[in-house]
Amino acid sequence: MVVKGTKKVELVAMIKKIKGIESLYGKSLIETRDFTTEELTTLLDLCDAMEAMDFYGKRLDMLPPSLFLALFFDKSTRTKTSWAGAAVRLGGTPVILEGTSTQVAHGETPIETGAMMGMNAHAIGIRHDMILGEGNKFIRETKGGIDEYLKYTGAKRHVPFVNLQCDIDHPTQAMADLAMMREYFDGNLKGKKFVISWAYSPSYAKPLSVPQGLITLLTRFGMNVVLAYPEGYRLMDQPMKDAKEFSSKSGGTFEVVNDMAKAVKDADIVYAKSWGPYDMMLERVKLNKERDEKGLKELENKMLALNAKYKNWKYTPDMQATTNKAKYMHCLPADIGAEVDEKIFEQHRMFMYEEANKKPYVIASAIAASMIPDLQKELIKRAK
Repeated sequence: MVVKGTKKVELVAMIKKIKGIESLYGKSLIETRDFTTEELTTLLDLCDAMEAMDFYGKRLDMLPPSLFLALFFDKSTRTKTSWAGAAVRLGGTPVILEGTSTQVAHGETPIETGAMMGMNAHAIGIRHDMILGEGNKFIRETKGGIDEYLKYTGAKRHVPFVNLQCDIDHPTQAMADLAMMREYFDGNLKGKKFVISWAYSPSYAKPLSVPQGLITLLTRFGMNVVLAYPEGYRLMDQPMKDAKEFSSKSGGTFEVVNDMAKAVKDADIVYAKSWGPYDMMLERVKLNKERDEKGLKELENKMLALNAKYKNWKYTPDMQATTNKAKYMHCLPADIGAEVDEKIFEQHRMFMYEEANKKPYVIASAIAASMIPDLQKELIKRAK
C-alpha cells in the first residue's frame, strides 16, 4: 500500500520527481530485457504514482474512449482482472477473448490476428505461456501484424502490446513483485537476498516464465538472487545468461543451488513455487504441433509423477526460521500445503494480496506511458 499510516503522499511532488517518462512513449512491454534499467525504474515510479492517485480518488481516465483487447490462451484470475482494472481506470473498455474462441485454432497466422485485433483496439494484451518457443514469438509476430497494417494505411497511431505471460517472461508479474519489494524495503533493494525456489505441485506442470522473469529483472537492481531447483527443473538458457550478466553489472549476485533449505538461509524474500521439468516441457512442443491430445495428457501425468518425487521441496516453518525474517511471496494461486506450509501462507496472505494489487498499475502505467505524449503534465494536472 502506498500510504503508510496517516501520512499523506504529496502527489504532485511525487509525479514531478519521475524522470524519463518520455522514453517510454511508443514502447510495448513484451520482455523487461527490452528496457534499460532506467526505463524500468521510471515505469515503477509511474506505477507508484498511479496507485497513490487512485488511492486518493484522483481520476486516471486519460484514454477514453479506448478498446483494451486481451487474448488469453491459458487460464487466469489475477491477470484478467488486472487487465480489466487497468483499462477501466484509464477510461477504456476491456474486452477479453479466449484463444480457443478465435480463428488461431484454425490456422490464422499471428500477423493476421494482430492486424485484425489492432484495427479496432487501442492496446492489446496477450497470454500465451504453455509451449516453449511459441508464446513470445506469437506476441511479437502479432504486434508486427498491426504495426505493418498501420504503416500501410498511414495511420498516425500505434497500438502498445503488453505481454500478460509468455513462455519466456511474465513482465507484469515480475514488475508487480518488484514494486511490492521496493515498497517493503523503502527502495533499498541492493544486497537483499531474494530466493526463487522450485516447490512441489500436484496440480499441473506450470510455465517457466515466472522464475525466468524474476531472475532477469531482480538482478538488474543489485539484489542477491538465488535460484533453487531439483535435478530436471532447469530454466531456459537465455534468462540464465541474462541473470548472470545483469547481476555482474548491478553489483548483485546470482547463484544456482539444488537444495531448498540451503537456498533460503538468511533470505529476505522467499518465493517458493512450482514449474515444469524442462526436458518434458520440450516434449510438449512436439506433441502440441502434432495436436496429439492423448500424448499431451500422458506427458502431463509423467510430469506430475516426476514432481511427486520431490514432495520434500516445500517451504516449511523450519526453513522459515533460518531466514532473515523473510516475507513469503507468490504469483498466486499457490498450492497451499504442497508448495508452502499452510501457516506460512496464512501469515503472509495479505502481503501477497498487496503484491497482486500492484499488477493493474503496472499495466496501466505501461499503456499510459506508451500512448500519452505529455503524461507527466497530465498526471500533475489531475493530482492537484
